Amino acid sequence: MTRKLLHACVASCLLIAAALAPPAQAQAQQVQPLPPRDVFRFVIFDAGDALEIDWAVADGAYMYRDAFGFSTDSLSIELGDAELPAGEVHSDEFLGEQVTYRGNFFLRIPYTLTGNSKPERFALTIESRGCLDSGFCYVPQTWVETVELKPATTRKLDLSNLAGLGGSGSSGNNDFPPPDEVFFPHVFAVDGNTVEVGFRIIPGFYLYKDKISVRVIDDNARAGNLELPTGTLHTDEFFGEQEVYYDDVMGRLSIARATPDAMTLALELKYQGCADDGLCYVPQTKLMTVNLPQAVTVSDLSSLSSSNAPVSEQARLAQIIQHSSIWIAAGVFFLAGLGLAFTPCVLPMVPILSGIIAGEGDNVSPMRGFTLALSYVMGMALIYTAAGVVAAAAGLQLQATFNQPWILVLFSSLFVALAFGMFGAYEMQMPSSIQNRLTSISGNQRSGTMIGAFVMGALSALVVSACVAPALIAALTVMAQSGDMVRGGLALFAMSLGMGAPLLAVGAAQGKLLPKSGPWMIAVKGAFGFMMLGLAIWMLSRILPGTITMTLWATLVFIGGVFMGGLTSLSSDSGISRKLGKGFGLLAILYGLVLFLGALSGGSNPLKPLASISVGTGGATVAESQHLQFTRIKSVDDLDREIAAAAAAGKSAMLDFYADWCISCLEMEEYTFITPVVQAALANTVVLQADVTRNDAEDKVLLERFGVFGPPTIIFFGNDGKERVGYEVVGFMKAEDFAKHITRAFDL
Repeated sequence: MTRKLLHACVASCLLIAAALAPPAQAQAQQVQPLPPRDVFRFVIFDAGDALEIDWAVADGAYMYRDAFGFSTDSLSIELGDAELPAGEVHSDEFLGEQVTYRGNFFLRIPYTLTGNSKPERFALTIESRGCLDSGFCYVPQTWVETVELKPATTRKLDLSNLAGLGGSGSSGNNDFPPPDEVFFPHVFAVDGNTVEVGFRIIPGFYLYKDKISVRVIDDNARAGNLELPTGTLHTDEFFGEQEVYYDDVMGRLSIARATPDAMTLALELKYQGCADDGLCYVPQTKLMTVNLPQAVTVSDLSSLSSSNAPVSEQARLAQIIQHSSIWIAAGVFFLAGLGLAFTPCVLPMVPILSGIIAGEGDNVSPMRGFTLALSYVMGMALIYTAAGVVAAAAGLQLQATFNQPWILVLFSSLFVALAFGMFGAYEMQMPSSIQNRLTSISGNQRSGTMIGAFVMGALSALVVSACVAPALIAALTVMAQSGDMVRGGLALFAMSLGMGAPLLAVGAAQGKLLPKSGPWMIAVKGAFGFMMLGLAIWMLSRILPGTITMTLWATLVFIGGVFMGGLTSLSSDSGISRKLGKGFGLLAILYGLVLFLGALSGGSNPLKPLASISVGTGGATVAESQHLQFTRIKSVDDLDREIAAAAAAGKSAMLDFYADWCISCLEMEEYTFITPVVQAALANTVVLQADVTRNDAEDKVLLERFGVFGPPTIIFFGNDGKERVGYEVVGFMKAEDFAKHITRAFDL
């Protein structure tokens, strides 16, 4: 080894002399090489019986295999021969063919203890030499590193660290090391904007590629995508066919920075691996730091999103409003509104509009129906947009404002009045003096009815406000945070038009679908009258107890069955329509009786009227256990206390903003939270719920903390107690999609 180092030293001196030979002018143009420690980077791990050194050689540089030397002055440690990888043959100008290393590689140095106890640390001397492809060679380097040794322990299988245990394996025992003795993560700074993330994996174990992730924990930096090499396909007992890594792996991570100054960057590294013998470790999380030198490139982080912190749907829509063409934004929000047109909060507008057109009588042409529908839609869109702009400017809760009890009672009373008009109790029309004046202004158009349709559309904005959607939140966010009322208001107006677009088709079709005058017309008007009463009950359900609401539904359905002829007798010459009417009427009467029975037993869901009735002992307990058992919180202090307790217990947390008048909240309760797949995904999660029905001062403070404009909005927190930004859910989400979203949010 001494002879080889002597040759190496001679070669280095010759190369340095050659480097000094060019004229002074040429020297001035040469780029000063980086310090050797920045070119030849390494980290040292103690594997228990050997030292493992991971090297990362900068691009355009290489190291000589035969130049390595390792020694120690410690009397307690005896080093064995270093186990070096094969390397690649390099034709050296001075030394001939040499074995060299480039990029990432690792070597292993076995050691034995010469004393009775294992020291905590010792000094390791490393000798090495390397060159650059440009022809520059560094002088032989000698580094003295302090190596931290792991305490000597007897390895036992810790079942708390395992996700599963497969077959017997080749070893026939359960003597598996803990994950920290299997997977050795490390990070290197390549430059001010690039970090290398690597793993050393001991033989017999592997890492999953799709379980490796890195998150930057710093407000002045963002991480790009972690670029990992292609792994090995492996058929896994637990996850099926997966791409995995054996031995070692190294990936590159781009870093966007807001400041060029040198900094210490904190990284959260997550990974999961298994053993070939049938054992799988639980996902691991490591907090690591890396010292970044000065950055050449700085970025505006406000326009970037981290690959590890996804952007929520409402945030993406808000970016479209702010940064896209105003026409593109309008088109996107029109399509979003079109999707909302078929939700339970918008569908009730169909019978409202149909009732208006039915009240016109039998002389309704398609053009007349379309014109009435357009007037109705414009009333809804203009008022909804104006209310949204005012709410965003004043910091009001749009849903809470429109769902005040007195407003709901007033609007429900209007529906009841319209229903009795449909039943023929009285003729509703504007005073003749006003009608004559409007007629003289607008010619032959029946402007009284047109204005009535516009007013009903404006009032129907209250119906739409019962639901919150990402598009609505995006528009309100832009207006509230940026103050851009024009773009936000235009997006909200386009969304309103999208919600009302199907109503235009309904209006045009009514001119052909509505029957001519006669008994059928009376029956159609009566049907719309019952729809209006149903809408009144639906509105009041936001403020009335569930049992009372169910009783109202039972009464309405029962009377509707009687109206359809469920209790009338049929003669032998009765037509098919009379027979069908009687059949549907009997079904409605029967369902009304079931609803009465459910209401008497304390039920509150008309779609599940008998859910509260227990069969045998313990039945009610089983029904109750299907629902998530939320912990109710009221204030910010309550939330902080519960999240801290969850983090201390190693659990994640979910906060659900709920209100009694929130239709989508009830949908989440009845169709999403109740499912086994969602409850399984939340098995290790503390579920919290903030009831903001009253929208009092404490509710507003809690809503403002997260910038929430209304329920349902769901916020997730990791087991470290930190909010999972970008994973919030706004509006209703189906059970399967919600379960997958939970998994992504908690990175399970």
